[in-house]
Amino acid sequence: MERFRAYKLTETPEKKIRAEFVDCTLDELDPGDVVVRVAYSDVNYKDALAATGKGKILRRASCIGGIDFSGTVVSSGSGRFSKGDAVLGVGYDLGVAHHGGYAQYARVPADWLVKLPPGLTLWEAMAFGTAGFTAGIGIVRMEENRLKPANGPVIVNGATGGVGSIAIACLAKAGYHVVALTGKESESDWLKKLGAREILLRQTLNLEKIKPMDKATWAGAVDNLGGPTLAWMLAAMKDNGTVASIGLAQSAEVHTWVMPFILRGVCLLGINSGESVPPEVRAKVWQRLSGDLKPPLLKEMARTIAFRDLPGVFDDFIQARVTRRTVVDLNE
Repeated sequence: MERFRAYKLTETPEKKIRAEFVDCTLDELDPGDVVVRVAYSDVNYKDALAATGKGKILRRASCIGGIDFSGTVVSSGSGRFSKGDAVLGVGYDLGVAHHGGYAQYARVPADWLVKLPPGLTLWEAMAFGTAGFTAGIGIVRMEENRLKPANGPVIVNGATGGVGSIAIACLAKAGYHVVALTGKESESDWLKKLGAREILLRQTLNLEKIKPMDKATWAGAVDNLGGPTLAWMLAAMKDNGTVASIGLAQSAEVHTWVMPFILRGVCLLGINSGESVPPEVRAKVWQRLSGDLKPPLLKEMARTIAFRDLPGVFDDFIQARVTRRTVVDLNE
């Protein structure tokens, strides 16, 4: 029986995570309708938390890591997929409670897969990954809430992160006037290259004295931070403005006022990229990412590493030293 490489995470009796390469067979994979030969995976902050044990991510004693993958179907018990189909899988229980994408093969339920849309390669699917998919959901949801370029500028915080940088590039591609809010002044030129028209440095904001309502400035906002920065954004939204709440890198709490919601009609949209996203919405978001939202600089927005080099990248994510997406090449 063919053996293949996998990167497995195991919780030790001391409640620490042991991360290591192991040899596996298909029989050792979790149940599922479809077997995929994995071409690429990626590294998200959640992957780094799981692999280093810095976050309580794993929901089982031992699991192959990787919350995303793309590849080619080798066998299918589902009528939706056939041998040779190019597919991608992001989220659900991958790499957390079900063996994930850090292996040369994956077996998953058919409902967890999306056929690769025309205009997108297997590598590009992982250059987006969960981060890009989440940004895409945020943009689609905001546009369903009547956001359009003519309404005014859209601000994106956490701008150099995976979700933030892709959101900037996608919004700019769609014709929006994008303002990047960042604490990393050294990345200003890169953010402008992605499509940001303006750079706003977070250190110039007074987050100690946030007004209940501030000058109406933003038609839309993508929030990856939570906490005081989200409260400041809400106070500065224009009439009928819409905010996509995606992350909590600054704080899981937000202390704000009701006035922007009832006096300006501001909407705060919660963005979840997990299994609660209906299949038709998943398909729509990936179609948009492969088409009108696809950034022209996607290849420059991600670096590729060999599978064998995977263990060396997690600490960079934990220490916030990463400003590009990381694609993992499993074509060894």
